[in-house]
Amino acid sequence: MVLNPVLITFLYAIEPMYNVLNMSLNEDYFRLLMLIVVVVLVAILAERIEKIRKLNELNQKLKIQTDKLEDANQELEAFAYSVSHDLRVPLRAIDGFSRILVEDYEDKLDDEGIRLLNIVRDNTAKMGHLIDDILLLSRASRQEMKLNELDMGALAKSVYGEFQTDVEGRNIQFTVGNLPHAYGDRAMLGQVYQNLIGNAIKFTRNRDPAMIEVGGEVEGKEIVYYVKDNGAGFDMKYINKLFGLFQRLHSPEEFEGTGVGLSIVQRVVRRHGGRVWGEGSVDGGATIYFTLPKDKPK
Repeated sequence: MVLNPVLITFLYAIEPMYNVLNMSLNEDYFRLLMLIVVVVLVAILAERIEKIRKLNELNQKLKIQTDKLEDANQELEAFAYSVSHDLRVPLRAIDGFSRILVEDYEDKLDDEGIRLLNIVRDNTAKMGHLIDDILLLSRASRQEMKLNELDMGALAKSVYGEFQTDVEGRNIQFTVGNLPHAYGDRAMLGQVYQNLIGNAIKFTRNRDPAMIEVGGEVEGKEIVYYVKDNGAGFDMKYINKLFGLFQRLHSPEEFEGTGVGLSIVQRVVRRHGGRVWGEGSVDGGATIYFTLPKDKPK
């Protein structure tokens, strides 16, 4: 039992008096002192009860705020999901009619008219990619996770194999280290590798050879994985924007993209209880790190 410091001080103070009582004071004084002890104990108990009451009130308020935040997030995700689906219909119509004009009315259009229609089609395609990424971001937040032991090296190689069309004709040195196994959702962590490896392929477009390395090692209670490339890199002074939604560190003219991919990576990794960060330099390549807990979730 841990005694309150005030009580300890009080007991030390009355000890000499207690010894005197044993020798000289009558029983009435002794009862008076015991009454004082009881009063002090009751005061201490009342103080602790009040602290517990305030703590319970604070926890209740925190729970209410957490519930409100969760409801707001669910409504926002549902809104994004609904809007994304609804936007597909007019986009298909715009792209379809533009294609018909280009293909069936080419002889009636001049070069400028065809160019403008192709710009319309390119922008509808970009909007389609943005909608796909918004849906992926929404799923990353609400999708139920199925945790299993994963061979992270095999997963990285499998994901790279899905980019064969993109890497055809390029000189890319792709290496995967001896990665520790991890516990996670295969589909969601596959999306992490798809975004990171896809970025590495994209940003090494002007490198010959392009070098992409996937590695990982155990550090304490977590496993640190990384995807490293020798591509365009980025300026570290903009690191705070790297994982921001719709944030881009390169112009669309340099590299295509929606600015959602790394936000998806961050959301998936955090749902697995991990962290994510990046390092890079302009024209010096980039390395994106993410961690996963070493131990199997209980």
